[in-house]
Amino acid sequence: MVYLDYAAAAPVLPEVYEAMLPYFTEHWGNPSSIHELGEKAREALEKARAQVADLIGAAPEEIIFTSCGTEANNFALKGIAWAHENRGKHIIISSIEHFSIMHCAKTLERWGFEVTRLPVDRYGMVNPADVEKALRPDTILVSVMHANNEIGTIQPIAEIGRICRERNVLFHTDAVATAGLIPVNVEELNVDLLTLSANTFYGPKGAAALYIRKGVRIQPLLDGGIQERGLRAGTENVPAIVGMGVAAAIAKKEMNSRIQHLQALRDRLIEELPKRIPDTILLGHPHQRLPNNVSVAIEYVEGESMLLFMDMAGIKISSGSACVSRSLKVSHVMLAMGISAATAQGSLVFTLGIHNTEKDVDQVLEVLPPVVQRLREMSPLYHKAKHAQASKQPSGGGQGVQR
Repeated sequence: MVYLDYAAAAPVLPEVYEAMLPYFTEHWGNPSSIHELGEKAREALEKARAQVADLIGAAPEEIIFTSCGTEANNFALKGIAWAHENRGKHIIISSIEHFSIMHCAKTLERWGFEVTRLPVDRYGMVNPADVEKALRPDTILVSVMHANNEIGTIQPIAEIGRICRERNVLFHTDAVATAGLIPVNVEELNVDLLTLSANTFYGPKGAAALYIRKGVRIQPLLDGGIQERGLRAGTENVPAIVGMGVAAAIAKKEMNSRIQHLQALRDRLIEELPKRIPDTILLGHPHQRLPNNVSVAIEYVEGESMLLFMDMAGIKISSGSACVSRSLKVSHVMLAMGISAATAQGSLVFTLGIHNTEKDVDQVLEVLPPVVQRLREMSPLYHKAKHAQASKQPSGGGQGVQR
């Protein structure tokens, strides 16, 4: 099997798995309990908090553990909205955010808040000048994701953060796609809140965190106990959080070598796919992109059909965000970039991981072209387009031009 869907899920590292095991069987106490078993769990929780904080240049007390990135994003938006609504009810997000931000923003609109959605360019990039223009006296929060998991484009977060700080507006970034993969430092990025998730850096599902800069006022999302400094009620998932901490420490240690490995595989796919499959368009920014992301649109065929054929050949890839892949809807990210719905339907997303090899890339480059050719032969859209192109060719022959 060749697995190239690491943005959807990544295997837990053996060291992470081993570190988690004692907290299922030996040190299974509740970290809120005031006895020895509880203290063991509490110590592990605080060690993990320090490890996660160290990954992003934060202080341990600025890390609040959550169950997933979606919860952390909801906590950031709703928690800030509730805590600061006396100052204003205007929030700014980009038009390519994850649905945990997009849908949360819609909910806030139903509750009386006003949301501005920033446009992006053809690479999916937010212009910091657009953020500055959108700010108003009643703006209380800006949220722009660090990188988009579908197209890989990395946003100018530090510049956007600087603008927000100068205007005294809180700034959140969803860094689920970047934290643990590329260097992320909350001070350098000028962020007040940041979401990260263990699964991105080979930790377990069910563990994530929200960084909240010291002094930022926020309302809890859940009603209940006083866990996580009273900001996130509910007993902590200690085994998963321990795993997140170990994964964070390993990610920081191995980050440079991982990036080097991933970039080499990514660049080969980006270079070879258009050569071997005509009418293939690279999506996202050509340079400011994640080291493990290759996103393309292959014209005249549907992404879902390609996925099925590739799956039968043992190659696991995606056609977009895993969170909505079964809905078969056209990606809102690609529509925001100005890509037509027909072209967006032919999108494929390859997200590489540390276990991938050059041999995996070779297999993709060998299997995908005949799959596309077969599907195009069955596609009326493809034949119509080719017929239209041929009719425009000057009589007397001549060589066609491949893109």
